[in-house]
Amino acid sequence: MIQSLAHRRPPITLRNRDAERLGQLAEVAAQRHPATADFLAGEVARAKVAPDSAPLPGVVCMDSELTFRDDSTGKEKHVTLVYPPEADVEAGRISVLTPIGAALIGLSVGQSITFETPSGERRSLTVLSVSEPN
Repeated sequence: MIQSLAHRRPPITLRNRDAERLGQLAEVAAQRHPATADFLAGEVARAKVAPDSAPLPGVVCMDSELTFRDDSTGKEKHVTLVYPPEADVEAGRISVLTPIGAALIGLSVGQSITFETPSGERRSLTVLSVSEPN
C-alpha cells in the first residue's frame, strides 16, 4: 500500500476539473493498481479544490512541467505530469497513476512529501519549480 505519512502531508490544491477526473481515474484503476489508486484517491479527498479559472502559480497541476528532488538521493528530475495514456518515462512524461505522480499532484514549490511505496520503501520528494500548463 502506498501511504503518505500523516505528519508529513503538506496542504495541496487541485483545480476542480482535475479533482473530478483524478477521482474517476482512481475509481477505474482500483482493481488494476489498488495501492496507487487508493493513494491518489486519498490525495484528491484531502485537497483544497479551486475553481478551474483560478491561477495556481507554482502548484503542480495536470500537464505541469516541474522539477523535483528525490530527497534520499539528492537527484533532481524535470518531468511533465500527465494522465496514463500520455505517459512516456523516457520523454519525461510521468503518469499521475504512479506513486511519484500521485505524490506530486497539488504540491507547491518548496513543499515536500514523504510517502511509502507499495514495496515499503520510504520516499521523500521536494518540488523545486513548476511551469503552468499551456
